[in-house]
Amino acid sequence: MYFHLRAVPPSALRNSATWFQRLFEDDWDIVRERIGRHREEVLDRQYLDVELLYSGIPPNHAPDGPPTDVVLGGRPVFPPNPSLPPFLLLTTAQVTGVAGYLKAADFDDLWRRARGKLLRPYIATDAEPEVRGLFAATHRDLTAFYAQTAEYGDAVVKWLVI
Repeated sequence: MYFHLRAVPPSALRNSATWFQRLFEDDWDIVRERIGRHREEVLDRQYLDVELLYSGIPPNHAPDGPPTDVVLGGRPVFPPNPSLPPFLLLTTAQVTGVAGYLKAADFDDLWRRARGKLLRPYIATDAEPEVRGLFAATHRDLTAFYAQTAEYGDAVVKWLVI
């Protein structure tokens, strides 16, 4: 299970769930290449923890705005198969807001606010440096992704690939 975020030029967007699904059917070599160019990001199954880092509270409980748009924000587009999760679409204006928020965000402040909840699943008391490092790297990657996407004037399509 991976949560994908993909930059898409607004002129290329189609109002079709089938089209959205095709966006995420590329093989891993192509995905890795896009990640390297900050045109796509992939979060592992801990994506809800990344949401918690930014919003400070569990998903769907935070007010709308850039902190909640980073991971799970966006207008839902439902696939034809109701057993699949919806796609999420962020407009270019929302992407610009997220990019500005991430650029201004202080990771140390984000970490201090969410630290207790993010470390709760780890039994080892010495796990904090490694866990903090993983979240810091994810923050850097998401900041670069959204900055590049905003610079290009693109939208973002997200989907939980199961």
